[in-house]
Amino acid sequence: MHPKNFLEKIIEKDIKKGFPKENLSFRFPPEPNGYLHLGHVKSIYLNFYLAEKYKGPFILRFDDTNPLKEESKFIQAIKKDIKWLGFKWVKETYASDYFLKLYKLAKKLILKGKAYVDSQNKQEIKEQRKTSYEVGIKSPFRNRSKKENIKLFKKMKSGFFNEGECVLRAKIDMNSPNLKLRDPIMYRILKKKHYKTKNKWVIYPTYDWAHGQNDYLEKISHSLCTLEFKHNNPLYNWFILQIKNKNNVILPKQYEYSRLNLNYSLMSKKKIQSLIKNKLVDNWDDPRLPTISGLRRRGFTPKSICNFIKEIGISKRENNIDISLLEFHLKKHLNKIAERVMVVFNPLTLIIENFKKTKWLIEKNNHNSDIYRKIPFSREIYIESKDFLETKTDNFFRLSIGQKVRLKSAFLITAKSIIKNNNGNIKYILCQLYKKKKKKQATLHWVSKIYSFPININFYGKLFNIKFPNKVKNFRNYVNENSKIKAKAYAEPYLKNAKPENKYQFIRSGYFCLDKESSSKNLIFNQIVSFQKNY
Repeated sequence: MHPKNFLEKIIEKDIKKGFPKENLSFRFPPEPNGYLHLGHVKSIYLNFYLAEKYKGPFILRFDDTNPLKEESKFIQAIKKDIKWLGFKWVKETYASDYFLKLYKLAKKLILKGKAYVDSQNKQEIKEQRKTSYEVGIKSPFRNRSKKENIKLFKKMKSGFFNEGECVLRAKIDMNSPNLKLRDPIMYRILKKKHYKTKNKWVIYPTYDWAHGQNDYLEKISHSLCTLEFKHNNPLYNWFILQIKNKNNVILPKQYEYSRLNLNYSLMSKKKIQSLIKNKLVDNWDDPRLPTISGLRRRGFTPKSICNFIKEIGISKRENNIDISLLEFHLKKHLNKIAERVMVVFNPLTLIIENFKKTKWLIEKNNHNSDIYRKIPFSREIYIESKDFLETKTDNFFRLSIGQKVRLKSAFLITAKSIIKNNNGNIKYILCQLYKKKKKKQATLHWVSKIYSFPININFYGKLFNIKFPNKVKNFRNYVNENSKIKAKAYAEPYLKNAKPENKYQFIRSGYFCLDKESSSKNLIFNQIVSFQKNY
């Protein structure tokens, strides 16, 4: 049983004070303007875990208030990712479902004298806000009458005004040190087609207005978000207090926790989109990205990702997590499930002089399974070039002239002589086979030359050359040009039936999986993770 995080302690305290446990409710509110990344998994895991622990609903709500960036394809991608991770939501909602209610609540604020239509442009409003250390300048339209504001707001809704001609602002405090409270914008005019509501609306609520009010309408008890929204907290509470109904006993409260920062990675949809736009990565599912679709294509498992999120925990302290911790959980899980196969990357031909016929060997695929595979052993085999040394040295224990080694799942051999071509390069090695097995011999992996077949490999390294790309403005300049390297290899015939969902351990190399762009005539494998530390 792991210790309670600070959010669990807050919830437990609320329950002790009399908050009805049955009224606990949690949500994950992604904006459908991109694909999910590892940072989102932390939020999903947290809200799902709390909902499961306290037997409250876990709601998936799409914050689709910006028709300029949101698309239905992102909705489908987000749902696919959440399902793949193993989480289930009890209810699926959309901010756009509440557009009419939000509009009516905004009119309620106008009639309370808490909101007004400002006929200034965006730049003028920004300049009047000043900085936290300066006195803000009030809009010349701040004291419009309630009647005039209602009339103008209705005109905004009807499409009378052009984009940028006016906005609806909350009337709070233009001298507040928190700039979020300096009369924030609640509605702006956007005459763009919304993927869901089509052309029904020409005014759209801002995140600050829609987010908290949707929590209120859905009776969310604890609204959890990352620390960058800390300054939004007072505004979140202010809006709730303005619209609350006396009969509604559930007033959501916002609590912030640290976001996930992973070394050599970016946890920002906007920045990832910039990488895609500038063709520095292929797409959202590029295996070098920390997006869920990218990790899935790379070969990560839901279990390894969730175990990683569980270990880093929930706190208020911002920190950077080393990518090796994620790889640790990945390797730990892959070691249990991956099928063992033999693949040779830089082949060197061995001819076994005293072996004539092909022998089919039987080998277990994984020590945790009862599945076996057949491996052809023939007169000519490939081994890795690095596993042979013409002149043996004291610290070299693999194949050399007169040195015995074990072939994985097969026999002992020794090298007798070297045959070279006209250029002086090794053409092949003549060897002798010993069927009697002995212990304490170096073991080499291999493939049959005549039964093996070529495959293509994508090797992946860190995407960035700097540890903290999120901390620099020109992060695109630090993309590692060698983050993806293509290679060819020779595989044992068992891999001809490789499946995309299966994971494979290429013995002595690392873990790999079949890429989605593979075909029966062109198998492409992505390196999931190497046995060696790449960072």
